[in-house]
Amino acid sequence: MNTNARTILLDIEGTTSSISFVHDVMFPFVRREVAAFLSDNWDNAAVAEACNQIAIDAGHESLDGWAGDQATDKAQQELIRNEVTRLMDGDVKATGLKALQGLIWKSGFHSREMVAHVYDDVVPAINEWKSAGIDLRIYSSGSVGAQKLFFGHTEHGDLLDNFSAHYDTTIGSKRESSSYVRIASDIGQPANTILFASDVLAELEAAKSAGMQTVLSIRLGNAPVEGSHDHPSITSFGDINLTI
Repeated sequence: MNTNARTILLDIEGTTSSISFVHDVMFPFVRREVAAFLSDNWDNAAVAEACNQIAIDAGHESLDGWAGDQATDKAQQELIRNEVTRLMDGDVKATGLKALQGLIWKSGFHSREMVAHVYDDVVPAINEWKSAGIDLRIYSSGSVGAQKLFFGHTEHGDLLDNFSAHYDTTIGSKRESSSYVRIASDIGQPANTILFASDVLAELEAAKSAGMQTVLSIRLGNAPVEGSHDHPSITSFGDINLTI
């Protein structure tokens, strides 16, 4: 596809990186480590904030309000562990869950137990785009912290410096056009100068409604695309041709 975009906004899972790495490596790591992580880090301010957000996402005023003021730390940890499992089983993109996942993944990336998968065509493309003066940004349901960990620890090395900004669900749902309006405002460019790449049609529809250019990422292992659409499709970032 041809584009005159000045900013390229990228999804992660199914776009820059394989869905299987997220589901077969990253998610199981959280399930395995969450109980011990909560026990070892319960007094950490960032962990407390994430757990409180999980309670709010579940419809409660706070974790204390959910568990009861007299609940022991162990009881609260068990409540959070069960909720994390429930949300992950349902593949729910909840802000509190994503924040806690990011904190747990930090230990895995820093220990090199996890090394992020990135498609081989991604690095040459982003090098070309950066050389052409394109602004590159990430928008993912994973927390900004998790995104930075991911791109800082990939099979191709540290790619973090290639991206000028990261967005997560704190700016809004990826399936709501208002989120893309906010992102365009933050970038400071007209929406039609921004290209958004994703493997999810609902996200592309929301971005297009906000005025952005869109491209559908079709990768091995992605869910089949159902229904008709008018988004250009690519199987490699090499299929994106800059015309500026």
